[in-house]
Amino acid sequence: MKIEIKVNGQNKQFDISPDEYLVDTLRNNGYTSVKKGCDTGVCGCCTVHMDGKAILSCAILSAKAAGHEITTIEGVKEEAKKVGEYLVEEGVEQCGYCSTGLIMNILHMEKHIKEPTDEEILHYLSGNLCRCTGYTGQLRAIKKYLEARKNENSK
Repeated sequence: MKIEIKVNGQNKQFDISPDEYLVDTLRNNGYTSVKKGCDTGVCGCCTVHMDGKAILSCAILSAKAAGHEITTIEGVKEEAKKVGEYLVEEGVEQCGYCSTGLIMNILHMEKHIKEPTDEEILHYLSGNLCRCTGYTGQLRAIKKYLEARKNENSK
């Protein structure tokens, strides 16, 4: 079956099977920044934005995404690069497999929670698993990133 989805601002048409998940449709069509981690919706590696909301692409059928707008990390390249720099500075960019999903969730959180507390950050990002670095460095990096963005916006 054919569906139309706007991906990173461009209208795309995909030929899918009725039981195909969005993560597979995206990866099969060159959007390999969307990672497959668990296929059960618990690791966060496949996070993308659908109509501005962070979703797990392994938990939604592609047919349900028809007519919607999907943003992968390539669609927020400049913002993602800034977040990534803070992750690297704090030494939490080891294997990098979880990074795209983590960054997509950080960017979503930034738009929806102004000046989050440590507890809010940790709660919001609890669905992003990282097997390399632990979460203390991630929290430091996120807080530094958010503080820098706040300072940029106040100028």
